Amino acid sequence: MSKAEFQLVIFDMDGTLTRQNINFDEIRAAIGLDGEPILEALARMSPDDRARAERILRDFEDRAAETSELQPYALEIVEAIRAAGRPTALMTRNTQRSVDIVLRRHNLTFDHIRTRDAGAIKPAPDPVLEICRDFGASPADTWVIGDYHYDILCANAAGAISVHLAEAFDEPPAWSGEARHVVKSLMEFSDLLGLPQPTSSRPILPEAS
Repeated sequence: MSKAEFQLVIFDMDGTLTRQNINFDEIRAAIGLDGEPILEALARMSPDDRARAERILRDFEDRAAETSELQPYALEIVEAIRAAGRPTALMTRNTQRSVDIVLRRHNLTFDHIRTRDAGAIKPAPDPVLEICRDFGASPADTWVIGDYHYDILCANAAGAISVHLAEAFDEPPAWSGEARHVVKSLMEFSDLLGLPQPTSSRPILPEAS
């Protein structure tokens, strides 16, 4: 495949770079929520209720981060983008604390990290727009890959190139059609970007000390 034109690549974390290992229904049950989005529900709570809910959520997120596994080729694609002379960013609705745990665990680095601690979150376009501004990149030349609808909504609203990683779905959901591209693996995304293909993926778990 010919090399794609891109100035910047933005990755989601859970379910994109790492395997999905957090049960959001369990979190909702522990907090006392129904099926609504967790962070949006927290924003409407009283200060005391929100503080309690945030403690529960952080505990789940930290435990998931401490046991996280990388998706195949996660390290390789980040390094290949860097080798191509382009910056990479991580955009997540998680806290900076849980992100730091994942990055240390897997020796991952990014040129920019945007968590919910920084303000507006997906599906609002603000995270993508702010990351683009920091790098002087055009959203139209920025690729955003994620496994969830909010990633696609965020990228599309910002005018970026949206990519749905549909690995977890036997059949992509209806909203997958809103993405500019749909891929089944990070290897396929690497090919879409025209990056060199690694011959094998490194272990998805860090070596025991």
